[in-house]
Amino acid sequence: MLLKPDQRSKLDDTNDNLFYAYPRFVTHVDEGFIQQLTDLYREKLKSNTSILDLMSSWVSHLPDEINFAHVEGHGLNAEELERNKRLDHYFVQNLNQNPGLPLKDEEFDAVLNCVSVQYLQYPEAVFSEIHRILKPGGIAIISFSNRMFYQKAIQAWRDASEPGRIELVKRYFSSVPGFSTPEIIARKSAIPSVLQWLGAPGGDPFYAAIAYRQ
Repeated sequence: MLLKPDQRSKLDDTNDNLFYAYPRFVTHVDEGFIQQLTDLYREKLKSNTSILDLMSSWVSHLPDEINFAHVEGHGLNAEELERNKRLDHYFVQNLNQNPGLPLKDEEFDAVLNCVSVQYLQYPEAVFSEIHRILKPGGIAIISFSNRMFYQKAIQAWRDASEPGRIELVKRYFSSVPGFSTPEIIARKSAIPSVLQWLGAPGGDPFYAAIAYRQ
């Protein structure tokens, strides 16, 4: 197994549906992170393609000027997803209870996950589903920082250093046969952590792992 049972545990082990029952119309990373993510999407995503924004919210950070054939959203709060203007359709599902996605094989050109991978208790199952629904040559972009709902992040993520978290996401990809070796983008924060947590601009580190279905 990729993770031991204790590594999947959370400090708050109540049902995730309860934690996400009320909408949070905020962004969980700073503007510098968001701009870097939008720029990455601008570079890697193509117009008139099908996108799945996995574990999404009320914003997807997609470039405004790119028109996609279809953007599917997934999350745990319907009010947040309803507010997201980039989504053509969405569905609500707790992946820690049921990692199987109600989507067709080879349906999407890209799967995106922004600052949410730390909450997956069965990442190997979810990454297997990502591979299944991607078209051959399709891209998966997993982005993250060092912010989290600490009580809802799995132990393996909480205990890891920032480089260790990069390695963890690489292992998630490598646990599924048929993904390319992930390309890693790692841009660490240049300001002291105390200033970052006080909300100083440019403080959130930006990490992304990018892989393709072969």
